[in-house]
Amino acid sequence: MYKEIILDHYKNPRNKGVFPDAEVSAEDYNPVCGDRIRIDIIIADDKVSDVKFDGEGCAISQASASILTEMLIDKSIDEILKLDKDDILEALGTPVLGPARIKCALLSLKVMKLGTYSYIGKAVQPDSAD
Repeated sequence: MYKEIILDHYKNPRNKGVFPDAEVSAEDYNPVCGDRIRIDIIIADDKVSDVKFDGEGCAISQASASILTEMLIDKSIDEILKLDKDDILEALGTPVLGPARIKCALLSLKVMKLGTYSYIGKAVQPDSAD
């Protein structure tokens, strides 16, 4: 059965919503389970000042996104990019999940990294005036 922390975050998600003008924004889905996650991050002074997630899906995917948003607050871009699957699984209280469920648990991490790498790419683009 699901751990208590997963059920708590699923029933009472933290940081649920969207930021239309976020510096970091990305969305993806898991076709196996039908999970969809969007992550929006506001960056101020090179740190995550606020974060929201939106989406639908199974308890694991939604709880994972809720937990991840709590982990990101006040972290630098370098720090959030160092987060990995072990950090998420530990936070979920479930170190071992089956192959189908691991994709549910890691979808929010994947989305956050896609958005953050895209943001970094935009930030380091050469000046278009050259």
